[in-house]
Amino acid sequence: MATIPPRPLRSPPAAAPGVDEGGSVVAERQAQRVQPPRMHQVVMLNDDYTPMEFVVVVLQEFFGKDRETATQIMLHIHLDGRGVCGIYTHDVASTKVEQVLAAAHQAGHPLQAITEPVE
Repeated sequence: MATIPPRPLRSPPAAAPGVDEGGSVVAERQAQRVQPPRMHQVVMLNDDYTPMEFVVVVLQEFFGKDRETATQIMLHIHLDGRGVCGIYTHDVASTKVEQVLAAAHQAGHPLQAITEPVE
């Protein structure tokens, strides 16, 4: 009995196959354009009860800001009522908001943060 050699594994063709000069079927690849993910900004909202130092620590811990930058963002939040902490993909921005809310809740502060799509 003759044994049949195993067939090599192939990935499915990305486009309609063509025929080369030797009569073999050839799969042609077509470049696909993938749009980059939509970005979201994390916005922290001012309140009259959360200590400024707590906001600075949150900005350092969850957003990787140095003390000077965190203080500038905190003052912007305090004066304008809101401030952008960072811009991320939707999933990362949502996670950052959850981290801020959990830390604020654990510390007993009413600090709020939201995500907004970047236009």
